[in-house]
Amino acid sequence: MPDALFADPRLAPLYDELEDYRDDLDPYLAMAHEFGVRRVLDVGCGTGTFACLLAERGYDVVGVDPAAASLEVARAKPFADRVRWLPGDATTLPPLTVELATMTANVAQVFLTDADWHATLRGIHAALGPGGRLVFETRDPARRGWERWTRERTFTEADIPGVGVVTTWCEVLAVTLPLVTFRWTYVFASGETLTSDSTLRFRSRAEVAESLEHAGYRVEDVRDAPDRPGRELVFVARPLFGVRS
Repeated sequence: MPDALFADPRLAPLYDELEDYRDDLDPYLAMAHEFGVRRVLDVGCGTGTFACLLAERGYDVVGVDPAAASLEVARAKPFADRVRWLPGDATTLPPLTVELATMTANVAQVFLTDADWHATLRGIHAALGPGGRLVFETRDPARRGWERWTRERTFTEADIPGVGVVTTWCEVLAVTLPLVTFRWTYVFASGETLTSDSTLRFRSRAEVAESLEHAGYRVEDVRDAPDRPGRELVFVARPLFGVRS
């Protein structure tokens, strides 16, 4: 089930308002251009920011996400009418063929079990045509980024149009590596308080590479995230065909 931040109709519209400028998406736009693709699948598209950026630039885009509230936000954005929005995930895709599949914003870390992660990779594999690529990011567990997810470091107040002032912060609830569970709290001007709990899996570079190989991919490159140098691993993988797993 999607986290409340993405699935709750009261919280999903806040996501974009509370995010800073999405410069984390710039490298993905650059790679779409670098690889010369036209058809893109955005897995875990959320509120659709990246899918709409691609559509604005003329790409043929499919965005898939299990959170209906997030897709509602996505459908209201400029250029959303040029995107094919699908409820679900990579294991529920209809027949389609794309040249690039992406998982931005650490979507790859929401798959907590090996079985779910493998099924996702295989679902994407089925959608990628010959010469296609899968690109995604994951936090480097060696950097122990969760140690910075404290109320003091994440405390924010934002005046959101149509909503009012919303105060928010993050706190870690449990660290049982490779899993980290944390909670975002949202306090509205009325005093109403909502929370969203999340658990992410931190896989090492070697673990990710092994999982890709097992799912029928070849790792082409592992890059740094320019906006978060040294903290993220950005994998570029090519599907192998005639591989069963």
